[in-house]
Amino acid sequence: MEPMDVSPLFGSPSGARDRTDAAIMQAASGLGFMTIAAFADPVGIAPDAVKAMLRIFALPDAQKRRLFRQKYAPENQNLYRGWFPPTGKGATYKEGIDIGPDLVRPAEVDLNDPLLEATPLPREAELPRWRDAAASYYRGMEKLGGALLRSVARGLGLPEDIFAAVFEGGISTLRLIHYPVRPDVNLAAAGDDVFAEHKGRRLAISGKAHVDSGFVTLLAQDGVEGLQARDHAGDWIDIPPQEATLAVNFGKLLDRWTGGRIKATEHRVLGSGRARCSVPFFYEPRANSLIAPLPGLDAAPFTPFEYGDHLWEAMMAFVEFHGMKHLRPPRLRRSA
Repeated sequence: MEPMDVSPLFGSPSGARDRTDAAIMQAASGLGFMTIAAFADPVGIAPDAVKAMLRIFALPDAQKRRLFRQKYAPENQNLYRGWFPPTGKGATYKEGIDIGPDLVRPAEVDLNDPLLEATPLPREAELPRWRDAAASYYRGMEKLGGALLRSVARGLGLPEDIFAAVFEGGISTLRLIHYPVRPDVNLAAAGDDVFAEHKGRRLAISGKAHVDSGFVTLLAQDGVEGLQARDHAGDWIDIPPQEATLAVNFGKLLDRWTGGRIKATEHRVLGSGRARCSVPFFYEPRANSLIAPLPGLDAAPFTPFEYGDHLWEAMMAFVEFHGMKHLRPPRLRRSA
């Protein structure tokens, strides 16, 4: 899977931009997965940005606990943002932290909605310059996510700014993930939910197969293999963890919003016997943005719903959010 150069997306209309749009549309409407070269101008992300952010996993346990969600540390107030430790159960074995837009726009916090709460972050003395690196990365991914959706709109024959309004004041999530080596799985006796056969090897599953719930995910990897996507034949293909590239996949909501013209991709993470880290960025609209059928697109109609309601419902399927559904009642009673 050769990384695509998406720099023409940031320039004026041109033949190069048209060709890039066509390549993105081919990937988005086909496999629903692609890799792009993204750690350079005009996105402006330094090649060492991922490594700088992943320093957070070296924090002492006491400092990590201050970042935990309330589910894992009752003394903490944050429900949705923050740290989740490894559960050690089922087909997912990972730890990480979910970071919201208050990283770059501190004023965008609403205590009445868990989706808009402040993110607990490490102190500057604990990780010098970590916040600066994370904020720069977040801004760059927002810029890239917007450019990709404008390209998708052009590829669908729609106005390129048709998605813009719902993404103003978006609640995009920057997630830092560490997949430790599983200490608790006897692969000879484990069930199908915790292992997979791949290329003649029986491997532990670190992240179970799923489709992302939203629009577009931009994923940086740390050089350790394990990420896979399912192709149309049902086979799992390896996504190379190349430096200075991002794996891009499109989510279930964009698939639905475009009447299936953009394909959501099922993916998973297999263990390799080595610890692995990844940095997905989920490009997301405002929590209260109304998702309604797109004008000018011949797609099946659906009842409009608020993005925040959709997101909260979707996230409850993941083990780190189990038991939290009651903490955010639907804001729009017609939500799907």
